[in-house]
Amino acid sequence: MPYSLPFLALMSALGTLPLLLLADLPGEKCLLLLLAGALLFLAQPLRSLRYIGVYGLFSVWALLAAQQALAPFAGLTRAPVAVTAEIVQVLAEKERLVIRIRRYGKQNLFLPLYASVAVSRIQQAWCPGQRWEMNLRLRPVHGRLNEGGFDAQRFAVANSMPLQGTLLAAKVIVSRCSMHHRLVSKAQQQYQHLPWHGVMTALLFGDRQRLSVAIRDTLRDTGIAHLMAISGMHISLAASLGWIAARLLQFLLPAWRISYPLPLLFSLGVAALYCWLSGSNPPAIRALIALTVWAVIRFQHINCNSWQIWLVCVGTILFFDPVTVLSDSFWLSVLAVAMLLFWYQWFPLPARWRHRKRWMPLQLAHLQLGMMLLMIPLQALIFHGLSLTSLPANMLAIPVVSFITVPALLVALIMPADWLALPFWWLADRSLALLFYLLAFLPQGWMALGKNALVVGVLVWLLPIAFRLGWWQRAPIALITACSLPLLWHGSRARPEWRLDMLDIGHGLALVISRQGHALIYDTGNRWPGGSAARQALLPWLSWQGLKPDEIIISHQHLDHIGGLEDMQKAWPNVVVRSALAYPYHQPCVAGMAWRWQGLQFDVLWPLATGTQGGNNDSCVLRISDGRYRVLLTGDLEARAENRLLQRDRQALKADIIQVPHHGSKTSSSAPLLRNVDGRLALASVARYNAWRLPSARIVERYRALGYLWRDTAHSGQLSVEFYSDGWQVKGLREQILPRWYHQWFGVRGESR
Repeated sequence: MPYSLPFLALMSALGTLPLLLLADLPGEKCLLLLLAGALLFLAQPLRSLRYIGVYGLFSVWALLAAQQALAPFAGLTRAPVAVTAEIVQVLAEKERLVIRIRRYGKQNLFLPLYASVAVSRIQQAWCPGQRWEMNLRLRPVHGRLNEGGFDAQRFAVANSMPLQGTLLAAKVIVSRCSMHHRLVSKAQQQYQHLPWHGVMTALLFGDRQRLSVAIRDTLRDTGIAHLMAISGMHISLAASLGWIAARLLQFLLPAWRISYPLPLLFSLGVAALYCWLSGSNPPAIRALIALTVWAVIRFQHINCNSWQIWLVCVGTILFFDPVTVLSDSFWLSVLAVAMLLFWYQWFPLPARWRHRKRWMPLQLAHLQLGMMLLMIPLQALIFHGLSLTSLPANMLAIPVVSFITVPALLVALIMPADWLALPFWWLADRSLALLFYLLAFLPQGWMALGKNALVVGVLVWLLPIAFRLGWWQRAPIALITACSLPLLWHGSRARPEWRLDMLDIGHGLALVISRQGHALIYDTGNRWPGGSAARQALLPWLSWQGLKPDEIIISHQHLDHIGGLEDMQKAWPNVVVRSALAYPYHQPCVAGMAWRWQGLQFDVLWPLATGTQGGNNDSCVLRISDGRYRVLLTGDLEARAENRLLQRDRQALKADIIQVPHHGSKTSSSAPLLRNVDGRLALASVARYNAWRLPSARIVERYRALGYLWRDTAHSGQLSVEFYSDGWQVKGLREQILPRWYHQWFGVRGESR
């Protein structure tokens, strides 16, 4: 082989990294040029040029995989389509199915393509494994984009589920449920009566639907959520149990029949079985691929150190599925293993404590300490928080789950009779009960981290390396300089004097004015059973930005504007609330009121009195000014109230930026108002797939005809206006702040429903 296996794995990994950064994918002609260039470099006699050629081939391979991930949009989303699909998962509470599309038209699909479809119109006895001919109305996934929020669009692309839609009609082809579903149903019937059955289902089958909110919060606060998701640790545990079972079996064999391949093969088989039991979720499949690669290296007697094996596993996973580089769980898994290798090689325990079984608690504490320290940057970047109690919680949870709960669940599953399995189900349940009972004594340890924590995280990685290499003794000045560079870079960035951010919350409004670490919020978005825009978007955004809310202004009483107020007040009990509603704890927001906040002037222009009915025309209209620039916030004001405002005080309505009234409805944004405001920028909070077909095309054209720059959250995600001493600048998250190919507007560009 002209190139070593670790080198090819490195090129495979590096070749996929552009998928994290590209704003747009290159077209076919560009890919052909890249391929030709890579082949040309491969033909050169100079080794460094041939290396560039190898990298180019892997890059073209990754780009082709990314294009393949977006290919279904063209044929499946323009009109209702007939497909042959297999049910993968039934989400009964949400009345949705996760399906795998096997065929549409005359085309068979071999690569996995999943979609989430609503089935409320058709009542059937759905179960995984069934195959149906389905008529579907599909649309591309469209994630709400906010800094510090969950990236649903990236998640969907990384997991081959870029489509969502509605089931229009269905005809069964194969009505029998899958063997996996029948096994899951049989097992659940045996332990359904036990108190911790939801956690048992998550550990055994990877299904976390039955975990309550309280349990999820406990898992997050204590940092043991990774134990309840089938991942590399669980697959490795299953493989270890298989290896032990095979070694015990070899005691019964004659000596000439004993060889090392049997335990390895048996452990691979057990790991594959556990992966299948867990529903073959992506983390489990990645762990199984890595385990298989490691076994092949052992079988082929290839001499690799631990870092090379890690690199070959990563490169193999990314070669077979380059788009998985977008997956947060992938990065958590591979970097966690890398950090373990780094920790044990650079900061090992002394030899006298390293191997003896009596020092096992110390060994576990050493492992958890390393993971807690080294995972801080990833925790901040992905979860935006850190569990301060993860060290004691994991020291409790890992032994219980690894050595009692999971083995008991696996043994119960293979028992031939229910009465034989019952003691093991009971043991697993009682072990979980004991674990969560002990976890309840730990203090609430979740600490939210903002984007500034990323700088601290870089120092957390830098300081142990400096300590291990002795830089603190040999070159203390250089070390201090290196540690200061991230802080200097962070402090030297040009910062606006103040900001206005319109969050992407779907249908509704949530707008934040911020200055000097403080925030004033205008409306709090919608609310729905079990959640709200405040909990989903507004609170995480404030935490990520490191902002403290001082005041909340509620424009009017409609749910899409006031829905998140209760969650905001739970998080910030002392926040001041203003509105024109007759609520006892609200300060008034009526015409003629004025106040200053963080050097900004706030003037209320409408309504004329408190105690209103809270309708659209009772919206609290607010003008914000820094002495140079003006912003007009209008809530859901409609044309009738707009005309009364014009009659009352035309000059007060002059502004540079206007929040589009009523999400761009035909009932608002009258031409006289827009001409009088004479602004330059119009910001609209609107959802892409909203039922009211907002914004109205006629209203958008009216703004543009009068010289306004139109921006809306459906197209741009979060909209941010930064005000400087010499001007202001508007940025959209989708186009300017974080432009990525997987964030783009998939499907018809002008469609906003």
